[in-house]
Order: sequence, then C-alpha cells, then structure tokens
Amino acid sequence: MDLLILGGTQWLGRTIAAEAVARGHLVACLARGEAGGVAEGVEFVRADRTAADAYAAVEGRAWDAAIDVTRQPGYARRAAAALADAVGTMAFISSCNVYAAQNEAGADERAALLPPLTADESTPETYGEAKSAIEQVYRSAFGDRSLTIRPGLIAGPGDASGRSGYWVARAARAARDGGPVLVPDVLDDAAQAIHVDDLVRFTLDSVERGTTGAFNAVGDRGTFGGWLETANEVAGYQGEVVAAQPQWLAEQGVAEWSGPESLPLWIRDPEWGGFLDRSNAAAKQAGLVVRPLEQLLEETLAWEREQGLDRERGAGLTAARERELIELLRG
Repeated sequence: MDLLILGGTQWLGRTIAAEAVARGHLVACLARGEAGGVAEGVEFVRADRTAADAYAAVEGRAWDAAIDVTRQPGYARRAAAALADAVGTMAFISSCNVYAAQNEAGADERAALLPPLTADESTPETYGEAKSAIEQVYRSAFGDRSLTIRPGLIAGPGDASGRSGYWVARAARAARDGGPVLVPDVLDDAAQAIHVDDLVRFTLDSVERGTTGAFNAVGDRGTFGGWLETANEVAGYQGEVVAAQPQWLAEQGVAEWSGPESLPLWIRDPEWGGFLDRSNAAAKQAGLVVRPLEQLLEETLAWEREQGLDRERGAGLTAARERELIELLRG
C-alpha cells in the first residue's frame, strides 16, 4: 500500500511508520521534522502543517490510506480539504479523552462525545475537545472511509513520559537496593493500558483490511493494585509497600497521573474514575490483540533498564523525595 503518515517523527507516529515499512508498504511522512527523525525506509516530506500550502508536495499523488496523529484541529481541517479526493481510508488516532463522561466503568464507543473545539489550535485543557473536533472533520470529509482509533494510556518501550514504566522500574530499583516503596492507596481503582506495538498493529491491520468506524483501542480492564502486583512480580520485588491516602499525598504536593514530583497512573477525581476502565470489546471483535500485562511490563522493564533505572525521569518521585515522604508519613 501507499501510506501517508501525517506526522511520524515522534514515538507513536514513528512506530507506525517503522512497522508499515516492515510490512512492505511504501510510506511517506509529512512533518516539520523538528520533533525527531523518521524511521528507516520512510520518505520524508518536510512541511509546516500551519501553512496554507502544507500539502502541496503530496497533492496529485494517490494514497491507499493516510494516518494522522495530530491534536490540532487546524491541521486536520487543512488536510481534509487537500486530501479528501486523494486518500482511500483516513485513519485518525484519537483518544478516549473525547468522551463527555469519564466516570462510567466499562463504557463503549456509544458514549457521548465532548463538543468539538471550534478553534484551530488546542491547549492541554482542550485536548479532548480538540480530538473530538478532528474526528468530526474526518468523518465529514471521508464519510464511510474514516477510521477512528481511540487509545487511552499508551504504554511500553519508548514512552519518554516515564509514566507507564515508573512502577516496574521502581520495583526493580527496590529489588536491587531494598524498599520500601511508596504507593497511593487506590488499589481498587481502575488501571488500563495498551502496549504501543499492539496499538500500531491494530491500526495497520485495520487499514489493510479496510476497516472503518470508531474503536476503543485500549488494554484489558484491571486495577491499580493489579498493576502494582504484576510490576513487583516482574521486577522480583517482595519487600515492603507503604500506601498513603490520596488526600495526604496531595497535601504534600505529590502530583497525580504524570510529570515531575508525581506518583503516576492514578487520578483522585472520581469523575475520572472510568478513564482507564473502558470496553475494548468492539476493537477485539475487529481484530485487536492485546498482550498480557505481565508481558507488557516485562518488555517495558527491559527498555527501562536500557535507558537506566537511575536516570532522571519525566514522571515519578526521586529516591530522596520518596524517602522523605515515607519518613513524614510514619511520623
């Protein structure tokens, strides 16, 4: 197939491009090229998607499919106008952030969406509305040639945010150095992630089969406690785990979900209790295969070891800060 990837220089887009090349497809990536390089074997088309002539270099060419990963509605609006007659299937990597409610356990693709963002540029606060707008743009332009894939948390090797690998890497350090390990006391809360390679394979399989429609490409449903237990088993840690109440952690300035000074993958707000708890039944029926959590964490830990367990991370607590919090918690 002739595939056009809009983007393709960051983690997910580059992984899609590399896998597509490995499958024998002819792949072009249209991007500014400022976020990183393209995968080997990919044709790089340098373009600024904010420009009116962003797609001039690829107009006049026919594409079996295009794949877009953007969060900027303006990019999609210009792409739809330029490429609607040149592209067979338009696949958009959206997000489960598009859903209007995030507190329903096991919700599927029939759930209501957020109102689409009218602006061309999104902010972190309007991420869900922006993805909703892009879905609408591509549905309108491509009709039944539109494929929408909605992942939640994407995990696995290459996750530069550091959040999906934090707990298994922390368990590995504890197995090496000794514990205890500080965790938020939310063990029964939902936890769900999809390995980046499983997401990529489902995306390309769907494009190759001509599958269209919308799918929650998420991992199997589980709990935060199950995630921690599996991480400890994978890393070989059998030591002490210290659980702290969410309110106490917040009072100490410990962030949720991701970023510096955080304990990743938990969310205090009960209105977000279903974000990592969505149904993947439709995607599985369409061919999604997700690897077991144990395998996901084993592969993530191998990558974490390559990067360095003691490196400065994008998400999590430093060893010194964690010790300080545990001492404070114990009085």
